[in-house]
Amino acid sequence: MSIHEDIEELLAALPAHRALIGLDLGDKTIGVSISDRLLSVASPLETIRRKKFGVDAARLLEIIAEREVGGLILGLPRNMDGSEGPRCQSTRAFARNLSRLTEIPIGFWDERLSTVAAERALLEADTSRKRRAEVIDHVAAGYILQGALDRIRHLRNAN
Repeated sequence: MSIHEDIEELLAALPAHRALIGLDLGDKTIGVSISDRLLSVASPLETIRRKKFGVDAARLLEIIAEREVGGLILGLPRNMDGSEGPRCQSTRAFARNLSRLTEIPIGFWDERLSTVAAERALLEADTSRKRRAEVIDHVAAGYILQGALDRIRHLRNAN
């Protein structure tokens, strides 16, 4: 099982020149974003309508194979005080189940306010309500992944 609690551990486990994907797990959808191979920029990719874990995982594994992904970042929905509630437990369970199906390293990123930031960006771009509903999850996944990528860049520059 290759689940890493902090970004430093994840970075050490990542293969070189492979993209990362970021996930924003919701009750009804999974927002998916992807980085470039240099791990500098996150781009929203798609929103998966959740069905059963097996179906959702199969789609994620397809993306991982198609895009030659080297690692995965899951948004960890902590409470505003930093504690972990039922949604964090659900995210951790998803990570454990997924880690049984793939060898790629999985890490977490504190996603507090990522959906708020995504919503604000979409409003500033004058996106219609219907379009915002369609894209909010994978845009939020982009914010999650970009936060992790910025931390990775900082760690690399410090060395």
